[in-house]
Amino acid sequence: MREVYLDYSATTPVKQEVVSEMIPYYTEAFGNPSSLYGPGLKAKEGLTQARQQVADLIGAKENEIFFTSCGTEADNWVLEGVADQLRDKGNHIITTKIEHHAIIHTCMYLQKYHGIEVTYLDVDEEGFVSPEDLEAAITDKTILVSIMMINNEIGTLEPIKELAAVAKKHGVLFHTDAVQALGNVPIDVKDLDVDFLSMSAHKIYGPKGIGALYKRKGIMLPNFVHGGAQENRKRAGTENTAGIVGFGKAAELARTGLAEHMAHSRQMRQYLWDQIQDKIEDVRLNGPADFDRRHPGNLNVSFRYIEGESIMLMLDGGGICVSTGSACSSGSLDISHVLAAINVPMTIINGTVRFTVGDFTTKEDIDYTVEVLQKVVDTLRKLSPITGKEGW
Repeated sequence: MREVYLDYSATTPVKQEVVSEMIPYYTEAFGNPSSLYGPGLKAKEGLTQARQQVADLIGAKENEIFFTSCGTEADNWVLEGVADQLRDKGNHIITTKIEHHAIIHTCMYLQKYHGIEVTYLDVDEEGFVSPEDLEAAITDKTILVSIMMINNEIGTLEPIKELAAVAKKHGVLFHTDAVQALGNVPIDVKDLDVDFLSMSAHKIYGPKGIGALYKRKGIMLPNFVHGGAQENRKRAGTENTAGIVGFGKAAELARTGLAEHMAHSRQMRQYLWDQIQDKIEDVRLNGPADFDRRHPGNLNVSFRYIEGESIMLMLDGGGICVSTGSACSSGSLDISHVLAAINVPMTIINGTVRFTVGDFTTKEDIDYTVEVLQKVVDTLRKLSPITGKEGW
């Protein structure tokens, strides 16, 4: 049976060049990077190189990159750290209703246990945040604005530069979760003028279990893990050397291949959408209609009269991998908070599938996917007791 992977926003396969770069740090340069003898010094060299590679991908300085276990940890570090660091200045954080749960759940935690007030900004029907709405929400108690760069479900590419400018105008720190944006769109932290930016390696064909936080030089942030002097005394614990080296190599490949990656993803995404529109009726695109204003590989589609989870499971039976939303919340039976926020009608919100293409996607993959998808949708609609009923 043919296997087709169309869930690159959930995770990506590790590229062979990345694997090859990592292996010596398991078998040869296996020393503790804090050690002062040969294997330890080689491990330290690997960390230094990887830190520069990640910095180069986002236009940062090497000493502004701090490695974490994942993007979620980076998000937690910023929100909890700023709340602690600036507690004497204020207790108000601004975010949006469509953030990843790494942000929303941390904000809820801070609200419940630390007296932080949180404003969750509305978005328009394509998922965009208004700079005017952000400015109206800022008070003299606001200490942080956290808005994701690209939404993980509907692919909306937010106007981060404009939003950060609003925050800076009022002397408020600005953080962006760039996990979905990294390696998919150009990022220059100096041009964007953000203070913090979260990243994850496994979204850019690197290994799982390694992420990073960009922290602008001069910005104070309390330690997130205590115990040792690692990460410039900011995050204790022996470094995941091989993972960090893999992240570095993946970042280098993403930087040098960005234009080609974006062009290929856009071509495959457009081809997939054209095929779906041509062969399947009663579908709705969620997120920006202007494909230049969304993740280059993202396609979020609602199929009327049927459930997205049924579509996903039947496609899996045909060897095709897609999702119904964020992989981090796939175990939840709740409706997507992102789709609810952009006012997708409740009658079709559960019929949603997220397709994301990537570097290894081919037209043959898409042809096969749409052929199977067409059969799946036809089968499910024949079984649906509500097909064609008024209100759909």
